[in-house]
Amino acid sequence: MNNTSKPFLESAIRTIKLEADAVNELLVYLDDNFNMACSLMMACTGRVIITGMGKSGHIGNKIAATLASTGTPAFYVHPGEASHGDMGMFTSNDVVLALSNSGETAEIITILPLIKRMGAPLISITANPLSTLSQAANANLHIGVEKEACPLGLAPTSSTTAQLVLGDALAIALLEAKGFSAEDFAFSHPGGSLGRKLLLKVKDIMHCGEDIPIVKQGTPINQTLIEVTEKRLGMTTVVNDQGELVGIFTDGDLRRTLDQELNLKTTAIESVMTQQCSTISGDLLAAEALKIMQDKKINALIICDNQKHPIGALNMHDMLKAGVI
Repeated sequence: MNNTSKPFLESAIRTIKLEADAVNELLVYLDDNFNMACSLMMACTGRVIITGMGKSGHIGNKIAATLASTGTPAFYVHPGEASHGDMGMFTSNDVVLALSNSGETAEIITILPLIKRMGAPLISITANPLSTLSQAANANLHIGVEKEACPLGLAPTSSTTAQLVLGDALAIALLEAKGFSAEDFAFSHPGGSLGRKLLLKVKDIMHCGEDIPIVKQGTPINQTLIEVTEKRLGMTTVVNDQGELVGIFTDGDLRRTLDQELNLKTTAIESVMTQQCSTISGDLLAAEALKIMQDKKINALIICDNQKHPIGALNMHDMLKAGVI
């Protein structure tokens, strides 16, 4: 190892230990103020408005995003902009969460009288319980950070880490109290992988209409192969004269057929198809359909109506393309 890299590692280890200590110390300061903060946010009929300057503002932005995505409507307002028109975003139905390590941030202190006059409950996160902001708050969450990881004691490091962790603690406490589910989370993340897994249904991604590969009983194997090739799903459904599903013919069935050295032009498809094939409803979640494929070790599924008529088909590639996998 290059000798010049050793100080870098030593610095990193020291920083991580100091910030870990700051997080662990939060456990000492958790008290009824946390319960009060959660109760105020639970009872909020408006929005939770987070505000903070500088690095605390960046943490506030993240806390607002976490709250909003876990069932507590929230947004961030810059305290400097608040005193230049953005106070119009505040209402008496809101709850204000203000972040300031010193508790004396000028931009926040400036808008304190307006928040109090409006009657919006105030929650603060500070390192000084005797500060102006702490004393004005309905609930003050004390981070108690005495030493920043920055050796100069200037750059917010340990203090902002503690703020972030407290914000996460608030969000998760509210999530659990509200019974917020994974499906609720998916509605907040429709573009994410979880959203696709929990919201996407089979009918949203299945092939339907003329795209469904279908042959009738009695169709020779060679003509069946043309349908499989044209529809490009690696299989075809087999139906009777009433259009009811009676089986499926897949690539795997084809390999087994070739081993039997049958006459592909004269052998009817029902003699080599798989009769007991898996079918599902179009209203089934795509993630559930994927599990069926994985459990049964199959690559395709048929979607049928109540009369056993095929109304859709999908394969593993469709799952991959839709982002379910």
